[in-house]
Formats: sequence, structure tokens, C-alpha cells
Amino acid sequence: MKTTGGTDDQKRRAGERAAELVADGDVVGLGSGSTAAYAIRAIGRATADGLTVRGIPTSFDSRRLARESGIPICSLGEVDGVDVAIDGADRIDADHHLIKGGGAAHAREKVVDAAADRFVVVADPSKTVETLSHPVPVEVLPEAYAAVERDVEDLGGGATLRRGEAKDGPVVTDNGNLVLDCAFGRIDDPRGLARRLSGVPGVVEHGLFVDLADTVYVGTDDGVERLE
Repeated sequence: MKTTGGTDDQKRRAGERAAELVADGDVVGLGSGSTAAYAIRAIGRATADGLTVRGIPTSFDSRRLARESGIPICSLGEVDGVDVAIDGADRIDADHHLIKGGGAAHAREKVVDAAADRFVVVADPSKTVETLSHPVPVEVLPEAYAAVERDVEDLGGGATLRRGEAKDGPVVTDNGNLVLDCAFGRIDDPRGLARRLSGVPGVVEHGLFVDLADTVYVGTDDGVERLE
């Protein structure tokens, strides 16, 4: 359930601005999605010009793009830490809480983004809202999806199994799990909902990223707006 909106130029400005934060010797978390892809390409160009970095991809697609861009890649287990992670978001509220998971990569994204000394979000203006209300992607164990659906209903939400496009059956994550898109309406307490979802048996990870973003770059028609 990828979100749409924003122009390529807006996304490019945000991604390239975030890529300027990467310093020589850094370990960089490489996010997923169309805006993060611009950052990965920009880091790749800097690598070709002599910048020495190592990238930790958060999805199959970001790994493929990193390799195509000439960025040396590694895993979390091979490094002592992550200097900066650059990733997109499906929605960003006024307190910089995020909803992610439109590309079903939010479990790995959260691990890398949370491990980073600095987590930078890149987005276009269509992703910014005052209060979150977008459905929350929840990665679940295949055997548990029906039970998780019932638990989500008990939490006041409605869960829909994400179906694959141009294939029969559901979306399967890089981790071999399923995704439920869970609609709660207006989310006035992201911290509380995040805590409750994390406590549901069978949930691998949910797409609420609470108190994780350090900086948000929003690409506009004529520049980049920095939100702290």
C-alpha cells in the first residue's frame, strides 16, 4: 500500500539534501522508497568521487540500488553502530512521529533507523500532516494474521490483509511475513497505540515510528524545508 503524492523534483531535493550530511567514514542506513532512493543515488555519486562509506540497506530494493550506485554494503552485525540513517515516511505528524511501511519494509527500517546516531527523514509535502490518521502497516507471522486481526479490532481498529499486485495472494515481506494495514482513524496517542500494537502476540513490527526522527527534510518546489 505505497502512498503517492509529491513531485520527483520535491523528492530529489529532500533526498539529495540529506545525502550531504554523510561524512567520510560513515556507516549509513539506506532507507527504502522513492525519496530515499534519491539519497542513495547521491551518496553513490559522492562515493565515486572518493567518499568512503558503508551502507546498510533496509530492503531488497535499497540493497539493489546501493550496489548499482557503487556503495559498499554491510550488515548491522559487521559494524559497531550507524552514524546516520536516511529514510522516507508515508506520513509525518507535527511532533515528527511517523507512519511507515507502504513498501512493507518497516521492520528492517525500524531496526536500522533506531540504531542510528542520527535518523533523518526525507519527504515531499504530501506526507506532512498535523495528526496521524493513515492506516498503520503491521507485519505479522503468517500463522498469526487472523488472531492479530481480532486483536486489532479489540484495539478499536480495522485490519485488512495487504494483497499483492499482479499476483495471486498476499504481499510477503523480505522477512517472509504478511502485512495487515490497520485503520484506527485519527491517532491522538501514537505512543500509546505503538505500545499496544507491540504487545500483540504474532506482531513482528508495526509502522508507527515514535520518537525516532531527529531531522525531517521536506522537499518543496523551490528548495528544502528543515523541520527539527
